[in-house]
Order: sequence, then C-alpha cells, then structure tokens
Amino acid sequence: MNTKHRLELEWRLNAEADFASGKFNRSHQWRLDNGQVLSASSSPLIIPEPLSAADALNPQQAFIGALASCHMLAFLTIAAKRKYLVSQYQDSPVGELGTMPDGTTGIRLVTLYPMVSFSGDKQPTSEQLTKLHQMAHKACYIANSVASQIHIQPQTDIQAE
Repeated sequence: MNTKHRLELEWRLNAEADFASGKFNRSHQWRLDNGQVLSASSSPLIIPEPLSAADALNPQQAFIGALASCHMLAFLTIAAKRKYLVSQYQDSPVGELGTMPDGTTGIRLVTLYPMVSFSGDKQPTSEQLTKLHQMAHKACYIANSVASQIHIQPQTDIQAE
C-alpha cells in the first residue's frame, strides 16, 4: 500500500516583527485536503507567549495525538474483527521531550493511557486486552514510522455498559 497524505502549511511574517532577533510570531495555518483549517503554533512551553499561541495546536501535541489516534483506530479495527463491542475509548497521551540516543533533542518517549469500555456479553480478560493493545501497536502506521519509544499503559478501570 502506497498512499500519499498532504496538507498545506502557511506562515507569514507580521510587519512589526523582528525576525532577525527571533522575536516573531510562530502562529501558522494547516490546510487539510478536506478544506479544514487548523491553527498551529510552537508550544508555549518552548517559545513563550505572545510569540506562541497557547490556543493553537503545536507540533508536539500533533505528534502525540497522531500516535494516540492511530493506536485507537487500529485497536477499534482489531476489536471489531474479534467481535468485541467497544462502547467508548479515551486516552490522555503524554510525550516527553528529551535527548535522543543520537544526542539530538526530540520526543523520546510517548506513553498512551487508553481506557476502553466494552458493551455486550463478550468482555476481554486483562490478558486479552493487553494482546489487543500489542496488536494495535504493531498495526499503527505512525508508531511504525518513528524512533520514539512508545509505552502503552492500559487503564484497568474497564466497565461494561
């Protein structure tokens, strides 16, 4: 399978900005192929406001969000094929910026904290749930594309609905 995924990214210099000194706004737009426009910026944890926009998506959030979303989508597909009825899936992933093995700075670790609720008579055991997450991790295209360590910590408060 070879598919291409695209977006358009645009940033413009504000007339009052001092680009040479690094005092310029990092806010920019992502235009998706479906026409949706997302506001993006650097993280205010790295580049303080007002040069970053706290209400915009930042690359670190997009990265961990892409990993978590991909894992969820793979998990849902695998669970459905095994006739489990997933009624809710939540996650609060965390990415840790740090030094990579080659000495560069990057998101060295992403931890997913998926909490899945199942409905119906067929409920996975703890071991089956772990296996479903392992299979989802191996099936996730994004996880297969990055050098970051990815840990999955399924939450144990699974309740049937």
